[in-house]
Amino acid sequence: MIDQSNHETTPDDPPSGVVVPSGTEAPSGLVWDLGNVLIDWDPYAAIAAGVGPDEARRFLAADDFDFMAFNHGPDSGASWEDAEAEVRRTHPHWAEHALSYRANFPASLVGEVPGSVALLRELHAAGVPMWGLTNWSDELYPHGPAKFPFLRELLREVFVSGTEGVAKPDPRIFEIVATRTGHALAELVFVDDRPDNVRAAAELGMHALLFTDAETLRRDLRARGLPA
Repeated sequence: MIDQSNHETTPDDPPSGVVVPSGTEAPSGLVWDLGNVLIDWDPYAAIAAGVGPDEARRFLAADDFDFMAFNHGPDSGASWEDAEAEVRRTHPHWAEHALSYRANFPASLVGEVPGSVALLRELHAAGVPMWGLTNWSDELYPHGPAKFPFLRELLREVFVSGTEGVAKPDPRIFEIVATRTGHALAELVFVDDRPDNVRAAAELGMHALLFTDAETLRRDLRARGLPA
């Protein structure tokens, strides 16, 4: 999973809430990112549960360790054992901190993103077909639907990067979505909080929306013709 609060933007990133231009076909379904769109995900909370808040802050701010890169390996299908072994080998002074994340992972699932799940429920009630597409390790994903039953109740399927062996923004995971949903990508709206993922989806022809908050998303979906 990717944490919106920590990503760096570049000059060509789309402004917050702006609909990224893509195909012209009217959308027939919606694909949701999960972390920081539907679920408030904060790795700090999990790491702090293991090593304490001060050490967790120090670890996540460290210049010599890239937590997001560490997390992206299992999100892409690598094993946590291998990822953690590599930390022990290359950054032994951060090993306890890094291992605290997986050991306390449920603590990172802080709650629902305000307004987003209510919007999800409204769209489900209106009959809009919806799926999830998340960068999340195969091992840790079961914690998601266990804590947030709406993932299995309201989404037809959740495409988990760690299970598929490829993570956003790699175009291959979007092609998996097209194949398994039976919808051309140009027929689908995609919502994500990461500009790089939104850009990748737009380049493939999806109606790609950058998530900032639920009310902005509601307006953007209405502009695309969905009953939000």
